[in-house]
Amino acid sequence: MPTACRDLTVKAFFADQLGDASLKDHELEAKIARALQEVVLEAPGDRIIRTFSGGQQARLLLAAALIQNPTILLLDEPTNNLDYDGLFHLQNLIQETDKTCVVISHDEDFLNSFTDQVLYLDIFSKKVETYLGDYWFVKTEIQKRIKRENALNAQLKKKAQAKKDQAGKFANKGGGLRKVAKTMRGVAAEMEAKMQDVRKEDHALSDFTIPFSASSSSGKILRIEQVSAFQRAAKMSEPVELRRGSRVQVCGPNGIGKTTFLEMIVAQKAPGVTIDEGADIGYYRQDFHNFDFDSTVLSCLEEASSHKHSMEHIRMTAAKFFLKSLTMKQQVKTLSEGQKGLLALACLCLQEPSILIMDEPSNHINFRHLPALAKAVSNFKGAVLLVSHDYHFVEAVGVQSTIDMGKVLNK
Repeated sequence: MPTACRDLTVKAFFADQLGDASLKDHELEAKIARALQEVVLEAPGDRIIRTFSGGQQARLLLAAALIQNPTILLLDEPTNNLDYDGLFHLQNLIQETDKTCVVISHDEDFLNSFTDQVLYLDIFSKKVETYLGDYWFVKTEIQKRIKRENALNAQLKKKAQAKKDQAGKFANKGGGLRKVAKTMRGVAAEMEAKMQDVRKEDHALSDFTIPFSASSSSGKILRIEQVSAFQRAAKMSEPVELRRGSRVQVCGPNGIGKTTFLEMIVAQKAPGVTIDEGADIGYYRQDFHNFDFDSTVLSCLEEASSHKHSMEHIRMTAAKFFLKSLTMKQQVKTLSEGQKGLLALACLCLQEPSILIMDEPSNHINFRHLPALAKAVSNFKGAVLLVSHDYHFVEAVGVQSTIDMGKVLNK
């Protein structure tokens, strides 16, 4: 949700999106009602946008696109923060609409559910190519083509080098053989010119480790006896204790208050939640507002380090997450959401926490990075409390138990 919209009411937000001052009040309200019905969301007109959950805001953004009755829908990471019902509804909406949909998403399963054409953007060759077929088919075709191009290039390179070697031998013999050598070098150059500009995929994160603050706690790190959100609270039938190696998922429908609950735990203001006195909480917040957006990347990394590491170590850690020298000087607000996610991970590595509290960590992370992230979280020696709608990620992390806030609060 754009920052400028967060303090608007629902009615003002949609009026701004439509930009039609001639609409009468009842006409605007009717349009809003139809758009909200399409995205299956109840949203009173006088409610402030920022009071909605991340998943609800995602639905509001989709409704804002639909209310304009476009012929083309441009959807940029539309699955972020959506619960399973929201994701299922979005898939159906895209599959059934007669509008042209252009979608950017890191969710491969979601893409494959509706795509019949893929635009492949190669950031290295600066080319855009069109492929017909669903996402998995196109991905396979691209991999086959890369393999063929690499094989052809290997053959051409080998033949070109052989010609160069022969040319070198002839050139040393002098006389008329020098002309032969020159011709061979020309042939070698032609072979090299025929080599394909092989596309390259984005770099993927290498395996990394989130260090555990071993001195902070030797036993129980966190105990949850009740869940709370939006002035609602309920005791759990059985308390959940998080110790070293614990992996617990907090789940529930959009709007139930999962993010609010995690924020209360981090602030140590959640009733019925006990945190070990020596525990150091590493918090991955889904909207990254735990960062000062006006600060530089380097300042955030230094703050996370808390003087535990040398500048060389900080820069080495940043480099692992593709935060290069120029990026380190940038303000956080200039980063893409994906870069903010990588910055958050780098900060966790420097912080060395005893418990990870992670709110939708896979949202903005390139899917090529997710295996390394899941492995790092899975191998973390401390406790993990996680909110995620990405079932592949949840499974890879090794979640052992869940806290269903919907069931606890609505029992």
